[in-house]
Amino acid sequence: MTTTTPSRGRRRAPTRMERAAGKASALQRPRVILALLLLLGLTCVMLLDGYLRAEVGGDERVRDGASASKVPDKVLNGGPILTFRNGKPVTQTIPKKTIVLTFDDGPNPTYTPTVLKILKKYDVPGTFFLVGSMVSRYPSIVKQMVSQGEEVGIHTFTHVDLSYQSDARIKREMEQTQLALAGAAGITTTLFRAPYSSETDAIDNYSYPVYKKLGASGYTSVFVDTDSDDWKQPGVAKIIKWATPSGTSGSSVLFHDAGGVRSQTMKALPTYIEKMKAKGYTFTTVSGAIAKNNAAARASGTGAGAGAGAAAGTSTGSVEAGAQPSAAPSAAPSAAPGGTAGTGAGNGQTPVDSAAAAGGAGGTGGANGNGSRNGTSVLQGAHREATGMTLYEGKALIYAVAVAEWVVPGLAAGLTVVGVAVMSRFGMMLILARRHYRQRNKRRFSWGPTVTRPVTVIVPAYNEKECIANTLESLAKSTHPIEVIVVDDGSSDGTSEIAREAARSFGMTNVRVIRQENAGKPAALNNGVRSASYDIVVMMDGDTVFEPDTVRHLVQPFADPEVGAVAGNAKVGNRNTIIGAWQHIEYVMGFNLDRRMYDLLRCMPTIPGAIGAFRREAVLQVGGMSEDTLAEDTDITIAMHREGWRVVYQEHAKAWTEAPASLKQLWSQRYRWSYGTMQALWKHRKSLTDKGPSGRFGRVGMPLVVIFQIITPVFAPLIDVFTVYSMIFVDFWASLAMWFAVLGIQLLCAAYAFRLDREKYRYLLMMPLQQLAYRQMMYLVLIHSSITALTGGRLRWQKLKRTGEVGTPAGAS
Repeated sequence: MTTTTPSRGRRRAPTRMERAAGKASALQRPRVILALLLLLGLTCVMLLDGYLRAEVGGDERVRDGASASKVPDKVLNGGPILTFRNGKPVTQTIPKKTIVLTFDDGPNPTYTPTVLKILKKYDVPGTFFLVGSMVSRYPSIVKQMVSQGEEVGIHTFTHVDLSYQSDARIKREMEQTQLALAGAAGITTTLFRAPYSSETDAIDNYSYPVYKKLGASGYTSVFVDTDSDDWKQPGVAKIIKWATPSGTSGSSVLFHDAGGVRSQTMKALPTYIEKMKAKGYTFTTVSGAIAKNNAAARASGTGAGAGAGAAAGTSTGSVEAGAQPSAAPSAAPSAAPGGTAGTGAGNGQTPVDSAAAAGGAGGTGGANGNGSRNGTSVLQGAHREATGMTLYEGKALIYAVAVAEWVVPGLAAGLTVVGVAVMSRFGMMLILARRHYRQRNKRRFSWGPTVTRPVTVIVPAYNEKECIANTLESLAKSTHPIEVIVVDDGSSDGTSEIAREAARSFGMTNVRVIRQENAGKPAALNNGVRSASYDIVVMMDGDTVFEPDTVRHLVQPFADPEVGAVAGNAKVGNRNTIIGAWQHIEYVMGFNLDRRMYDLLRCMPTIPGAIGAFRREAVLQVGGMSEDTLAEDTDITIAMHREGWRVVYQEHAKAWTEAPASLKQLWSQRYRWSYGTMQALWKHRKSLTDKGPSGRFGRVGMPLVVIFQIITPVFAPLIDVFTVYSMIFVDFWASLAMWFAVLGIQLLCAAYAFRLDREKYRYLLMMPLQQLAYRQMMYLVLIHSSITALTGGRLRWQKLKRTGEVGTPAGAS
């Protein structure tokens, strides 16, 4: 029998969904781009954070015991300040009874502020050789350091041994540290100390060329005369002893304010300062020591010009205080573009020379015998004001690092939450699924009196010429009395004619074909419900086939008057392809285990469109299938919960559906599912505050769906991102072992799900590849859907291309 819904003679006005379709289509590409940009941004933030922590590009090699045969002897035996004039090395010593306190590896948020307080308390200046990555992470400490009058130098960006690095890496280490200083304190510097360096006699054939190249770029390399060895944590007394120079000689003394536990250093430093002051020592910075040497040279009558000549004549010698001109260059190093020369540039004097000339010997720290900071410009003579692009790029670096410092720990916390949620879900599914299986498969279990009355099967169809005949053939074999209503939703491929002919060939006198103008799947289902002859309606897709006993099993729960709807067990029929096998695993493990869990918790969120049964009165009570969302099945299921109806899962009622056969079709389908689920949850959000059955679903079912089907999958890629990151930059084997551990847990869950559904285990061989490819695609689909929902986009109902290959149910008994 064929019934045709008459046309009114004029074109039907488009539905709200159709009106939004054009706009939605135009908006999808920007949203995809936005999703990719978010992924790219996350990757960049993680790489930046890893670079700051030396996980990305880190190099822990330290050279030791190399030959120094190519290093000039007078450099090896010279003072701790090394510069190069016209390619020739010049060294300087620290003036007698003078201490240059130097601190390496900072800044550190715990110890560096303590050091600054001690220096301020005793009115003593210090020179800090800073690691660029630490500067970018703690810029406020560096800003305080500079404003307090301390001098800063470069200790590379990632604390690597430069003798192992390429010229490009060396340049990058210096430039990035200069940018960090510019962004933190608005300055650049000409001072440099190499990581793992000590006294000049430790310079070897590999490190000397590095110092020479940096010297040619305008840097002053600073070494030590006296090493406190505080990093060994030998005790306060030994630190003080080892940091004390012999006799009355001046010294560049090394302490550490970072790089480990420095509590002993914090205790030793005040006592050490008091001890050295009592012995008549003064304290200054590296630039202050250079200025003292220049002042002594002028006092002896050599002058800056004479000093320059002396430098040419003693270019490889170790020049004592008073015989050497300033080692500070007259312009910013080439690795710090944008830095400006200090005062005195252009008049034949270096910045330190000019400061010394202005302040004289009294302008240096410690000239008054107690470490006073008179003449701060001299003490910070190596500093240059950062201007132009150097300043702006430096600030951009600081802001980027600040973002990474907040985002990455947040992501790590999110990863922990996601991991706990995923493991909790697995645990809940296993426990409740087992309980559900044992409960429903007991010999004495019964829904009530056997349901034998006829039911109506509604088949909405739109261009289903490949599948509709197979669908009707499967229904013709039903062991339960049925009437079949095929609702042709404006097909243009002759679906209704094929359906009518198939019904005739199978001898089905219980089939009606209703034709209507294209209005979408909800409208087709509603048309079928209105036309149904019986009080129970079974809904299936036009590409789905039932087993002979499917309808009989599906309607038995209606013996319980509280049951308003029943979800069947949807199976993938075309599972012999890679994509089909992946979906088969997902259907068995994800959908069906989930439904068992939700059934026991009485908060089933979705009755699958491929197989579901409803009381007709319940469908009409909630207003039928709504066009408000793209997930009409989820929408009506939640609506029935809110009206007090019980929704259950019938595992023995099996339907075989044709899953998408291409990645493009799969994306389209899951995109619509994900977005439709979000729409349905938002539509029914008031259930969170309702009372009664509606409130029960709102406070039990909705949180579970949001956590397990939206939030957890959206953030689940963090697990993979961090895993890949750890494999590449941290510990490959440990990360790989963790990945296999998680995979093992998933395999156990999947194997149990397959056991419950009596499926063949061989498909689980595809699971590792599914985790590497298919799962990532599903995550991207959900992220794409989330962005669409957040930006207010709408989607139209999408028709997937079918092949009709699902005929006789694969594996059906």
